[in-house]
Order: sequence, then structure tokens, then C-alpha cells
Amino acid sequence: MEQRPSELVPLSVLYHRSSREEELVSLSVDNIRRALFRFRTDGGNGNGEGGADDGPVEIEESLLIDLSEVYVGKMIGEGHHSIVFEGLYDSRSVAVKIIRPYGESLTNDDYKERFRREVMILSRSTHQNIVKFVGARAEPVMLIVTELMRDGNLHKHLTSIRPQLLDLKLSIGFALDIAGAMEYLHANNIIHRDLKPSNLLLTEDKKHLKLADFGLAREVSTEMTGEMGTYRWMAPELYSIEPCPRGTRRHYDHKVDVFSFSLILWELLTNTTPFQGRSHVLAAYDTCRSIRPSVESIPREIIPLLQSCWAHDPSCRPEFTEVTGFLSGVLDKLVSRAEAGAGLAKEADEDVEKAMIVEAPKEGKQKKSGGFLPTVRDCLYYACSCKVAK
Repeated sequence: MEQRPSELVPLSVLYHRSSREEELVSLSVDNIRRALFRFRTDGGNGNGEGGADDGPVEIEESLLIDLSEVYVGKMIGEGHHSIVFEGLYDSRSVAVKIIRPYGESLTNDDYKERFRREVMILSRSTHQNIVKFVGARAEPVMLIVTELMRDGNLHKHLTSIRPQLLDLKLSIGFALDIAGAMEYLHANNIIHRDLKPSNLLLTEDKKHLKLADFGLAREVSTEMTGEMGTYRWMAPELYSIEPCPRGTRRHYDHKVDVFSFSLILWELLTNTTPFQGRSHVLAAYDTCRSIRPSVESIPREIIPLLQSCWAHDPSCRPEFTEVTGFLSGVLDKLVSRAEAGAGLAKEADEDVEKAMIVEAPKEGKQKKSGGFLPTVRDCLYYACSCKVAK
């Protein structure tokens, strides 16, 4: 059982329908006050105005948490649709995500539907590489409580070690974690639609990743809203170069996640942001024109996988079951090569010791070096003929 730090504040005390913002000025946790008053769901729109049609979001009673047991502290993340705080619930450390129910482009009903879907999907997802759901609350604020991942996200981690590269085996291991989570979701007819480094959280030992933020996730259907996700990592079929009305429905499927994965894999191998120096919108424009990041520094055996995952035609992209199979083979051969290298080094040390006690040192045997990764002809993926970003 964890002790409650003094900087944590009971959420139930901070939020009262009758409270006014100026009454909370004395509180030390200013960002919590801001969240509670800007993101209310009691029929207000953040400016004290409400709608007669507003009503609570319906979620299963078994998923509800006791608000009096929720404590919140420092803010650990903020996005367009939510703010995340470090917190405590039922005497254990958690992450408390407060949903923004109002924005420039979405109605209150839109946000409520997103919240309902996120709770439903996350509560039903049980996979080692997906953050664990703890509970949710629909009113007086919409919030989701999950396990706390203290070591930040992949984006911050990669930025902190630049220009250093990740160990290749660790990069492939991270990619396998992502692919495993996505394989699980796709098997359950769920697409994430916002796969990017900042939505991938590190475990305490920094050797594994867990997928988070299911705010844009949904079940696959015939037509879905376009321009979902973050432009830099979005698949080309999600948007158009030509202007179109906001909320336009588009035909796409789970392969949009495969495209996003390809750019994350490239980033894991290069520790460089895709389309660096370009804005998110210009990066999306390049993607639409079939421009892709350079593969010059990518291990040649992985290039066919990258090119197939970011193929412009979604039907040319592999399933995540194929991706995990391919990367598992790559990792196995990397490990075998490392073990073989360690064995050769040990033999060399023994040869040196023998040479010191014999009159005529013998010539060491030379071993032929062979390829350790799958060859191009072994790859069953399609390669796309895309331009390279300059």
C-alpha cells in the first residue's frame, strides 16, 4: 500500500457544482483547478453556459470508481482532448486522465461518444503491452484512471538521448511490443488511429513499451471520420490534399495503423523525427505525394518491411501478425550473432593464452561470416516505390 504524498489533493474536494473559480485560487495545484473548471460536464461549456440536451454518459456500473478515493497531483501530460495527472486511487499510484468535453470543432455529444468508446475499448483490452484500465467516471467530470507509467513516453526518451541511437536489439524489441499490442487490437476489430511515440509509455526498466491514449480508437466500420490522428504519423488515405469539409467520412481500415507503425519503426532505428524540419501539415503533404524518409541508414534486411508498411496502397501493407513474425526472426538472428560473437571472442582469448606458452604460435582458424538477417527474397512483403524525403 502506497502512502499519499502531501502534494496530492482529493478530487472530490476540488470539484463542486456550486464552487466558483476564485474560491480555489489559494490551492497549490493550479493546473488541477484549471482542468476542473474548463472541462466540466455538468451542462456547462466552460463559460457557464449549458445545453438542455446534455446528459451523463452511460457506462457500465462495474467500471465506475469512487470519486472520493481519487487524489490528483502534478500534471504529467496534456493533449488537445485531455489532461493527465499523476494520482492515487484506492491506495495505489495511478494516472488520472480528465477529458476535455468541449473544443473548437467537436460538440459535447462528440466528446461524450469518444469518451464512451475509450472506456469501453480500454476496459476490455487485456494485453501486456496495453496500459491497464482501473476505472472511469462520467460525472461531474469525465475521467479515466489507468495504471501509472512513471518513466514517460517514447518520444521524450528518444529526445533525451539524441543523437545517440538505441541498441538495435532494443529497437526491435520496442517494435515487437508495439506490433504485439496492435495485433491484439486488430484481432478484436479495433483500430487505434493515433499511433505515435508520445502514446507509447516506457516500463520502469525502460525495456518495454505499453500503448496508451485510446481517445481516437474505435471499431472498424464501412465509413469513418477522416483526418484522425497526428498528421506526421497519419496514413495518406486519412486525408486529402484537396480541401474538404471537416468531418468528411472516408473509406479506410486497420491498415492506417500499419502505416503509423512504419514511421515509428524508422524513428526507433534512426532516433530522428520523421520529416524533421517540416511542420506536421507539410509532413502530411509529403506523405500524400509518396515522399518517405530515407532508408540509407536502415539495416538492409529491415528495409523491405519498412517499405511495405508505408506503402501508399493500404492493400500492400502487411498485417501485424506478419510484422511480428518478421521482426521476431530479425531479433532471433541478432541474438544468435551476438552469442556467436561472444564465442569467437572467448576463443580468441584462449588462443592468445596458448600462444604465450608454446614456442610457435599457431594460426587461428578463420570463420566465414554469413548473413544474420532474412534476405530480401525471404521477405514476403510488397515494396513500394516511394520518393525519399530530402
